[in-house]
Amino acid sequence: MDLLPCVHIIEDDDAVRDSLQMMLESIGQKTKAFANADSFLSIYNQEMAGCIVLDIRMPGMNGMELQRQLNELNSILPIIFVTGHGDVPMAVEAMQQGAIDFVQKPYREQELLDKIATAMALDEDNRASLQQRQLIMQRMNDLTPRERDVMQLMVEGKANKVIAIDLEISQRTVEIHRARVMEKLNANSLAHLVRMFMAVEGQLSSNPE
Repeated sequence: MDLLPCVHIIEDDDAVRDSLQMMLESIGQKTKAFANADSFLSIYNQEMAGCIVLDIRMPGMNGMELQRQLNELNSILPIIFVTGHGDVPMAVEAMQQGAIDFVQKPYREQELLDKIATAMALDEDNRASLQQRQLIMQRMNDLTPRERDVMQLMVEGKANKVIAIDLEISQRTVEIHRARVMEKLNANSLAHLVRMFMAVEGQLSSNPE
């Protein structure tokens, strides 16, 4: 499957959909266009990158219903809603559910292009952060239970002597575990270790093993 960053256009109006696709492709932006929400969902994959430009009113599943489905699938694709004048309250509600922006029809091309550029940059940042957290989790999973105990106390700022007392082990053993923690996590300082720990703390609590 082609997973390069892409603007996914979901719009039931053929003329609007084709016009938007041509505009984006004229500036070199990769696009994929869909006439309805179901056709997009049928090929959706969590690894998809880019953003979604989504019409809020469509026959069948509307834009907000698709947004709810994607939220249930843990999608991180940023969504920009395209709305009619009377749809602004719906668009505000959609943003409360995680959409990043909306644009009203008829929209200025540059306004929409700017919003799309912002969404694409956000998706890139989100995916880089996610990959970094996954890498940190992989490294933390390589720690032994005792090394995890030591790491927990390290990030709490406790000195080796205190860690030794808390865990009822020798200070020399603490030093050995501490060095292994830093090596396995590729941490170059205690501050670096603390930042990594904070980045995945929620995942650690839900994955105690």
